Amino acid sequence: MKTLHLNMVTQRAVEEGEAMEAGKTTQKYFDVCTVVEMNADDIREMGISPNTVVKVTSECGEVFVKAIIARQTCPRGLCHIRQGVWANQVVPPRTQSTGEPQYSGFPVTIEPAPDARIVPAVELVQKACNKWNGQLLWPM
Repeated sequence: MKTLHLNMVTQRAVEEGEAMEAGKTTQKYFDVCTVVEMNADDIREMGISPNTVVKVTSECGEVFVKAIIARQTCPRGLCHIRQGVWANQVVPPRTQSTGEPQYSGFPVTIEPAPDARIVPAVELVQKACNKWNGQLLWPM
């Protein structure tokens, strides 16, 4: 299995919007937002199958999600992650004086992590805020 260096773009998706209506702590939202869409050739180059858990790392953090073949145009060297809790773990906070973080066009490293656990939204937020003590602060 091989590590790749790609360019990340976060995005909105119809599936994400539909799942958000059900709630950000639902299984549906988890299923549609814990993915990184990649070019099929990049997935093959990594030596993994679609739906394998991978670790996505940027200059400011890391997150575990499933690698899937992109459902839209995605040239080699580019990957998409849906905006939300999981994407926010790797989005650089730089704003270039716009007031918005750099949601698109930043480098990431993606490596296979087939035995890793994808963390649910509430736990991920609590960990990001240093509030994780092994149990949820509010129910899901």
